[in-house]
Amino acid sequence: MKRLGKSRTLILLIALTFLIAGCGNSRTNSSSGSNSPTAAPADTSTETAAPSTSEATKHYEGVTLTLGIQPAPGPYALARSKGWFEEEFGKVGVKVEFAEFQTGPPMTEAIAANRLDFAGLGNLPVVTAQAADIKFTEISNIIEGKNNVAIIVPKGSKITKVEELKGKKIAVAKGSNAYNFLYRGLDKVGLKPTDVEVIQLQPNEAQPAFETGAVDAWATWDPYITTNVLTGKATILTDGETIGVLSPSFLIVRTKLAQDFPELVTTFLKVYEQARVWESQHEDEANKLYAEQFQIDETVLKALRERNAAVNLPISPEVIEQQQQTADFQFEQQTIRKKIDTSTIVDNQFIEQAIKDAAQEPRP
Repeated sequence: MKRLGKSRTLILLIALTFLIAGCGNSRTNSSSGSNSPTAAPADTSTETAAPSTSEATKHYEGVTLTLGIQPAPGPYALARSKGWFEEEFGKVGVKVEFAEFQTGPPMTEAIAANRLDFAGLGNLPVVTAQAADIKFTEISNIIEGKNNVAIIVPKGSKITKVEELKGKKIAVAKGSNAYNFLYRGLDKVGLKPTDVEVIQLQPNEAQPAFETGAVDAWATWDPYITTNVLTGKATILTDGETIGVLSPSFLIVRTKLAQDFPELVTTFLKVYEQARVWESQHEDEANKLYAEQFQIDETVLKALRERNAAVNLPISPEVIEQQQQTADFQFEQQTIRKKIDTSTIVDNQFIEQAIKDAAQEPRP
């Protein structure tokens, strides 16, 4: 083989230098990335560990993460109020923005439009989004789902059994975890959707409708359940534990972001876990913060924690099976248009690493 001339060698070296530089600086604002062709595969093992949050080999110039949050007390709200997400991501030059949503479906729509990177939401929005081929990945189970969703009726209502909802008006947010719970609950007692009058209302609309008697019942989630019960406005007709329909909640991430910046996913979960642990160790201080932030009485907050203690766990086979039951039921009801395998969007490697990282770096 002939030896390259000096000039040709120099040209090749310059070209190689530009190629390497181009790969290193190709990161753009995470909200503008295109969807990945497939969601991350299920992986409940620890064989492939997620990159450590200490990894500093990537450049994040121009990267801004948009975090979706629903207005409710808990680790997500705590970390936001204390600025922990901005602090942690700021260490590597990543900016953080927050976007508030009333319910889950608008969150998944925002992810589909590349306007949202992370979200915390209930089970049905996740199923619906997967069936719509929105590219996201489930990365953590944050509510186990036994008591966080319920059907409530006004205090003193003559309705004492789910069967007695026949012919009644029921408020519910369309596409929410309560929406799934309502229809599965009706099915459990032999009622059809046509046997009741469903009034589709967001929580801020459902609350006054419930208080004024414009609806006979309300399928909803906490903190609305606990708040209405403790203030004497409602009683619980049934919940997930009673009727055998669980409503787990999850943290999800836009799949393209997880593929491009897996270490940022781990960092996000680490901060959430730090907040969860801090909350459990400083309950009184956390309650005062939430009471001021959400105008909720501290007594309600304590009851809320007793009903639904926050978790941050790998997504177990049992939870995946519950999701599959929800997906199969919604397909039968033609709420979603195709069958799905709920295990294919689960990736536990991030939460497994994040829990380890958080334990090594607790918040004071």
